[in-house]
This record gives sequence, structure tokens and C-alpha cells, in this order.
Amino acid sequence: MVAEPAWPVNTLPRLYVEEKLSLEAVITPDRAQAHYLLSVMRFKMGSQLVLFDNLTGEWLGEVIEAGRKHLQLKITHHLNEKESIPDLWLLTAPIKKGRIDWIYEKACELGVARIIPVITQRTIVDRVNLERLQAHIVEAAEQCGRTSLSEVTEARSLKSLLAEWPEDRALFFADETGGEPMIEALSKRKMAAAILVGPEGGFTDQERDMINAVEQAVPVSLGPRILRADTAAIAATALWMAAAGDWQKQPRQANL
Repeated sequence: MVAEPAWPVNTLPRLYVEEKLSLEAVITPDRAQAHYLLSVMRFKMGSQLVLFDNLTGEWLGEVIEAGRKHLQLKITHHLNEKESIPDLWLLTAPIKKGRIDWIYEKACELGVARIIPVITQRTIVDRVNLERLQAHIVEAAEQCGRTSLSEVTEARSLKSLLAEWPEDRALFFADETGGEPMIEALSKRKMAAAILVGPEGGFTDQERDMINAVEQAVPVSLGPRILRADTAAIAATALWMAAAGDWQKQPRQANL
């Protein structure tokens, strides 16, 4: 008999695991996860949580073994299938630690499918710690209820990225010199898309010409004020999600 949750499912802690989940599977969280659940959340025998694996949706798990540093969980119920997410990429020049972490965290919360660091001529951060950024993605997904993770890719040069740009994806280019108001631009283009945001110093004239040479590129304006790179990335993402209808969806309910 399946154990009913002791608390409403949407109030239970959520945990991402890298192994594929299935009914009755026994999961051993890694050391850091076990420490968090045992020492911080005070889990004990019978405690419940929600798990997701970026593959099969989310599941209800229950503690079946709890020691000082050892924890085992058993999957007792399939709660939801993996969510469908809007087909949006976010292309952003790396900026200072802390602020780039915030971009990745909020992009995941907003539902971005893929995040690509883009190296431009004025990019001042030339090394991207993908492992740290992935950790922020996981934490954001656990907290906001996503069942799929934003894909984090290796950094690309702007030139190489544009040279291989797909024909079926619009490229909304946040141009600090001005462009079509983004809300208007979004209303005309209902296709897979990417948002490109430059570094704090902006794009060079040469880069701007290179971007505009891409047939799918659409220079857009984000309003009358000059936005910081992190603000621009999230503001543009929020506008796109609203226009795409993602914000019209209701929160998922557990299938119990």
C-alpha cells in the first residue's frame, strides 16, 4: 500500500538526484545531501520528500534507513511527469562572481531551457566555473519546483556562436543603442528563441554589425534606462516568458 504524504506535497523538501528514478527504487543520497537532510532538516525514519531526476518527473520518497551519516530513501509514488518547458536560450557574457550566479539562478526559476556563456571583446571574466553555476541551477530547481534543469553549456565566442546560428531560432539582441521595443518584437515572432545580452561595457560596433548580419537577429530595446547586464538578462527573459504564455500556466498538482 502506498504511503500517503504526512504533509501536503508542495510543502515537502525537494531533492535532485542524478540517477534515473522509478517506483520502489532505493536511493542513497550523496554525502552532502545526506548531511543536509539529517543534520539540517532533521530527517528520521518515515520522513518524506520529493525527488526529481531531470528525466522522469518527480517522485515521493520516504526514509527507510537513517544513521548518523547514512541515509536511504525508497520511491513510493510517481507525482508528476517531467514538465515541458519553453524553448528559450539565454546567451549572456560572463560577469563577476555573485552576479553571474544570480543570473543562472533566476534564469532557471523563470524556465530557461539552456544558458550559454558568450565571450565578447569587452568581456572581463574569461573563466567560467560551470560546476558552481550548475550547483546554483540545481538549488534553484529544487526551490522553485522545476522537474527539468536548465542546460548549462561551455562558453562560446560570439563569433563562433553566430557562425552556427540555427535558421529556426530567433535571436533577440538586447542592443543598448536602441531597437524595436521588445514587447512589440515578441508579438510578431512566435518561434523558438534566444536572448543575447552583452557585458557591462556593451558590444563593440564590430560585434553589433556581426550580430545584425545574422538573418534571425532582432535588435530590441529594454526601455529608456541603461540596465546592468544581470538586470537586462532577467528582465528580457521575464518579458519573453510572459509573451510566450508560460505565466498563464497554473502550478502543478501532485498526482496522488
